[in-house]
Amino acid sequence: MSLSSTILEIAGLSAGYGHAPVLHDINISIAQGEMVAVIGANGAGKTTLLRTISGLIKPVAGEIRHAGRRIDALTAPAIARLGLLHVPENRHVFPDQTTEDNLLLGAYMRLRMESRAAILREVEELLERFSNLRERRRSLAGVLSGGEQQMLAIARALIGKPKLLMLDEPSLGLAPAVVDQTFAILMEERAKGTTILLVEQLAYQALSIADRGYVLNQGRIVMQGASATLREQADIRRAYLGTDANAAL
Repeated sequence: MSLSSTILEIAGLSAGYGHAPVLHDINISIAQGEMVAVIGANGAGKTTLLRTISGLIKPVAGEIRHAGRRIDALTAPAIARLGLLHVPENRHVFPDQTTEDNLLLGAYMRLRMESRAAILREVEELLERFSNLRERRRSLAGVLSGGEQQMLAIARALIGKPKLLMLDEPSLGLAPAVVDQTFAILMEERAKGTTILLVEQLAYQALSIADRGYVLNQGRIVMQGASATLREQADIRRAYLGTDANAAL
């Protein structure tokens, strides 16, 4: 992977909460236009990894670079302004704002440089694309279903024009049909050239749509490679994919 194509590079990263380290010597690279999956069991450190990249947790060692620029000392708002946008676990939409207003809040940083009319056109395009949201555009986000809130959280990030879209367990708590819809949207974005870092417990589904993957176990990267290669690894199949996935392979 050439340096010029690398949008995110993590080297020797260790991070955690107070005196309790969670991540240990993490090394990850993501190229422009890639979809990279991070899989692992609950408690492996997946959410901590995204929170550290986003600036919500400060590393105790190592470096995080975006397009060659070191960002690990920046604040979370500064990192977001660079276009590294985080869709957190459990969605975290603004419950007392409408669906449409949530989308406008996602474009807040763009409103300083672009016309409101242009942003509103993109809101309409997103509402057409996310048809369930179009029907609920005037509804408060807090009364949307879990699946609708997930769609809204993704759409809100997309209107921010992410240079890197980071998603934390987007399938969490969703019905299978909504999970399929969510992963279809991510594949569409990957085809459009959006760079995606997908943290996901549904390992089989994640590795089915990602270009490459990293396996996180007890805060350490224990395996990495092309998604198809990881899916064929006996240890990965046994630990993360389950017997049904083994049969599918």
